[in-house]
Amino acid sequence: MGEDRGMTVTVLRLGHRPQRDKRLSTHLLLAARAFGATNAFYAGTKDIRMEEGISRIVEEWGGDFKVKYAESWRNVVKNWEGEIVHLTMYGLPVQEVASKIRENNEPKLVVVGGSKVPRDMYDLADWNVSVTTQPHSEVSALAIFLHMLFDGEELSRSFKGARLRINPSGHGKDVDVFSKD
Repeated sequence: MGEDRGMTVTVLRLGHRPQRDKRLSTHLLLAARAFGATNAFYAGTKDIRMEEGISRIVEEWGGDFKVKYAESWRNVVKNWEGEIVHLTMYGLPVQEVASKIRENNEPKLVVVGGSKVPRDMYDLADWNVSVTTQPHSEVSALAIFLHMLFDGEELSRSFKGARLRINPSGHGKDVDVFSKD
């Protein structure tokens, strides 16, 4: 996994709008957690309910994923110590650059756009990466990018401290419930 390699991934969601993006931003953060990111920031409008919802998921399903609000996405980017990867349909194809990005164990900040990405984000990024050159969901772009970045190892990841754990089953639902002592 990324942590085993010494590489951590933090996701930065630009332009969150609670009225319009509540479910999309939540799904983006859930995908970030499930696919190996360790932290996330979001910019735009502060949304305590979304933060609390993600915290509940972490409490039930384990891990130590954290979400923080960033008043200024530019400050997060400018103060980042590591590489910055901006997911955009205008970037270099993920299948051509994922292995190159993976070579460097520096922490990664993966920036995912919102309604309209400011032009300077393209210049601030070390990598502008596309997952296809077609419009689609930032959730799918993030999941595919992280899958390729972690070389598929995130699919076997276990989450420490989980209260709920699924036992894979070809039929039905099999869930272990652990007490929080």
